[in-house]
Amino acid sequence: MQNEILITKKEDKLLTIRTEGGKIVQIDAEDIEEESVLGNIYVGKVRNVVKNINAAFVEYQKGQMGYLSLAKGICPIHTDGVHHQDDRVLIGDEIIIQVQREASKTKPPTLSGEINIAGKYMVLVRDGGMISISSKIKDKEKRAWLHEIMERYATDEIGFIARTNSAVETEENIVAELEKLASEYKKISEFGKHKTIFSCLKHTPRNYIKSIVDARTEYLSGIVTDCEDIFNEIQEYCSEYDIKNKDKLRLWNPLDGKLDAVYNVSRTLEHALMQRVWLKSGAYIIIQPTEALVSIDVNTGKAISKKKDVQKTFLKVNLEAAKEIAYQLRLRNLSGMILIDFIDMKDEENNQLLMETLREECSKDGVKTSVVDMTKLGLVEVTRKKTRKTLYEQLHGQDIW
Repeated sequence: MQNEILITKKEDKLLTIRTEGGKIVQIDAEDIEEESVLGNIYVGKVRNVVKNINAAFVEYQKGQMGYLSLAKGICPIHTDGVHHQDDRVLIGDEIIIQVQREASKTKPPTLSGEINIAGKYMVLVRDGGMISISSKIKDKEKRAWLHEIMERYATDEIGFIARTNSAVETEENIVAELEKLASEYKKISEFGKHKTIFSCLKHTPRNYIKSIVDARTEYLSGIVTDCEDIFNEIQEYCSEYDIKNKDKLRLWNPLDGKLDAVYNVSRTLEHALMQRVWLKSGAYIIIQPTEALVSIDVNTGKAISKKKDVQKTFLKVNLEAAKEIAYQLRLRNLSGMILIDFIDMKDEENNQLLMETLREECSKDGVKTSVVDMTKLGLVEVTRKKTRKTLYEQLHGQDIW
């Protein structure tokens, strides 16, 4: 089974594509000329504090404002020598913040004073003493082993989260990364205090580098690009930071045809921007993002034609739709509140099977996705964590409607 990362250029966009079993499951698009600010760490200046929503608005780049929630109780690091005993954030304060979410729709970027720095095996978090382990690591002995290692490096100021990749790594490599992350945080927190406002203390790497960092090494079969400059950059990165993946990197050979055509990139993109998605059974789903939520409607279409046992057909269509919906959420990067209107079924056991199937499919998503419940009206509530813009927004700079 081919689980690959593909990097290619399409018009003015740079595409980072994930495949699983040879099928495209995720596409990230970014401007070739303009880099994303997501994950970047800046020295910002507080321009306004709104007490009734317990938030501040911080200018992190010249003319660029971000939203900083003050509800979490973690006071950002001050760089202007001001220290408030009650950890208040006041207008005029200069603070170190990180872009937690990109701007979307009418909302400014979300900022955080809880700095985090991600490595391949560990994530450093500015949350004193915190130790957490990926829920995908089930082995109790492995979890205890990781906990003991992280405990050595956690302090009153920083903690760590063990990523799924850490379960198959050596203690030597994990310790080396913990020390590297701690050193990087020290530079940001100490030297950042002497930087002027709007200074960028840390640039997050491009999506294709981040995808390699995030990928589970044992499941990644290849890294393919048809761009020579990107090939050289990834080769240099792997040589220094990720030697295990260096041999998986290859430059696409034009004699094999166009990468776009071989991997069906353009057609997948085209279908990912359509509201209607046809299922093999002849049924279809309608996906409609709105300002407040994403609405998904399942329709029988041609699937019900000449069928006698309609309840059995309804179950078959709903199960097929559940798998496709979980796939489409990931492919289109839809997030926030999602309401799904499946076909009504009389049998409660069938409804339970549907919910179990949807939960199982959503668990494959790298972004935290929760299947909440089925309402009395038969609507299924799903939430998916917001990080980046939807695929449509990434490509067109605006929402679908």
